[in-house]
Amino acid sequence: MKKIITEKRVKIAKIVLKTIGVAGFISMAILAPNALQALGMFYDRKKYNPKYQVNKAVARLKEKGLVEFRNENGKIFLRLTKKGKTELLKYQLQELTIKKPSKWDGKWRIVIFDIKEYKRRIRDKLRQTLETLGFLKLQNSVWVHPYECEEVITILKSHFHIGKDVLYITAERIENDKWMCQKFSLVNNS
Repeated sequence: MKKIITEKRVKIAKIVLKTIGVAGFISMAILAPNALQALGMFYDRKKYNPKYQVNKAVARLKEKGLVEFRNENGKIFLRLTKKGKTELLKYQLQELTIKKPSKWDGKWRIVIFDIKEYKRRIRDKLRQTLETLGFLKLQNSVWVHPYECEEVITILKSHFHIGKDVLYITAERIENDKWMCQKFSLVNNS
């Protein structure tokens, strides 16, 4: 039972963080209806009081230092703290996916990185994330995917703070790519 309550709290916290994250700086009066609408998809309004759930979630997020209140012209606004932005990025990272279009455009997306030894844990985590996202390893620091994923790579760069160390390349052709096409179940047009 405790696990279910914790999962619901996390779900509500995600909704609140995402709502604030999209707006950047949001009035409590605006947050409530947006979060309530999202909560309506998950909870039966007869059993749960969504407004109460949002207010409790906001209080917990403030307690954890993820959001802060601002009073401007008599109105209360919420915004993410630096810690809150990091937490939101973590949630976004967990939900990352690469959309598969109905037809492959014949281009390869290549991610190349050169991350220093003292950042080994970040490098290993990046490799693990690329593998989870369905990338194929060509070399330890060279990974390939057939579908558009620049936005995903941008989020990874931001999350791991490795913007300068990672290159995203779109290539028309990779030599001897038949085996890659087979791995991704693609029709090679070359």
